[in-house]
Amino acid sequence: MDPITLGFCGIGVLLLLIIIRVPIAVALAVVGFIGLILAIGWPAGREANLERGWQAAINYIAFEPYSFVASFSLVAIPLFLMMGYVAFHFGFTRDGYDAARAWLSRLPGGLAVASVMGCAMFAAVSGSSLATAAAMGKLAVPEMLRYKYDKGLATGVIAASGTLGSLIPPSILMIIYGLFTELSVGKLLLAGLVPGILSALIYVLMIVIRTLINPKIAPAPENVTWETRYKSLQGTWSIIALFVLVMGGIYAGIVTPTEAAAVGAAGAWGLAALSKRLKAKEAKLSILETVTQSASIFAVVIGAKIFVGFIAITGVAGFLSDLALSLDYPPIVILLALSLVYVVLGTFMDPLGIMLLTLPVVVPVIENLGYDLIWFGVIMIKLLEIGLITPPVGLNVYILKGVIGDTVKLETIFKGVLWFLVMDILTLLLLILVPEISLFLPNALN
Repeated sequence: MDPITLGFCGIGVLLLLIIIRVPIAVALAVVGFIGLILAIGWPAGREANLERGWQAAINYIAFEPYSFVASFSLVAIPLFLMMGYVAFHFGFTRDGYDAARAWLSRLPGGLAVASVMGCAMFAAVSGSSLATAAAMGKLAVPEMLRYKYDKGLATGVIAASGTLGSLIPPSILMIIYGLFTELSVGKLLLAGLVPGILSALIYVLMIVIRTLINPKIAPAPENVTWETRYKSLQGTWSIIALFVLVMGGIYAGIVTPTEAAAVGAAGAWGLAALSKRLKAKEAKLSILETVTQSASIFAVVIGAKIFVGFIAITGVAGFLSDLALSLDYPPIVILLALSLVYVVLGTFMDPLGIMLLTLPVVVPVIENLGYDLIWFGVIMIKLLEIGLITPPVGLNVYILKGVIGDTVKLETIFKGVLWFLVMDILTLLLLILVPEISLFLPNALN
């Protein structure tokens, strides 16, 4: 069988399995394993020998996925997740949100603005969009609804701002992107910092302008005294300390990203003990959620590694790269076409699955077009953020719906995120047109 045809058939079967709701890790592993058997045991122009293909596929999955997962750099993922869950369960996240609320609540749409800042702070210690949406949904949505905020705004702001966890370091997706593309994880994390902050500020600007035009969507809450505002700052030192420990250490070259993750996780536990918040129940929840989320991520990574092996042996990536270069279109047109593909995939797939599915095919194309892969990492993550709130799936929307229950209808949440989708597209265009927004920090390390 022609290997390229086999590769495209494998991609088609994979998409079909995902559409019918087969778990992404299972779909990747099964299609990759069967594809390896066929690609090796039934090469083009030769007699089929599936027994040889079976043995070769077994040898591959016995070594390659394990050697990748056993990578020291991947240790950063459970450690960053633990830092985030400890920060949440021991109240550091609430402290940050309370401070943002105290200082920003008098702005037009102040509670929604504070929610954006709260999500940004939680993203800075968790690296996970889904965890950010779930945690901040519990904290902020009930408060906004209590002050009679428009339900679409109250929920849309959390669903959308939760996506900041994919971009603001430490980003789990950035770490995995760096490992699969063999780029500097430290530079990738720094590359996401300014775009993440820019995304948050554009959200804030939109909320303020909308509220000024239509004050009914965000009534002003009670006045907050200056004494309350100053007292609220006392609780923010833990979040700030964790962020400085992690990103300051990476930027200064004192620690690697993996070492920074260990410092951050240990620092979170240490701060919990120093603040006398260390309790058995919260500690158990932090560890349990870290293990559960880490296992889910690593299952997808193992499946993806098997599928990547199949794609590599078929030559699909090289074929598509040559095809893209042969087209008589400017590189920006091809980039925009790829962006559209990512948005479409984001309507029915989770971000990690999309990234691991597309990396072996897209990265050679981007590299041959002459684009910077660190910059493209930021663009890809931003596109994955858009997918997190795009109907009909929009994982962040469903995560938030699960947290708040029947308080707000699902369609109301999706209507609420539409404003933020428009802002995300605006931010994406800025990042594409001005690559320096993403690159000036990592370039400063050279």
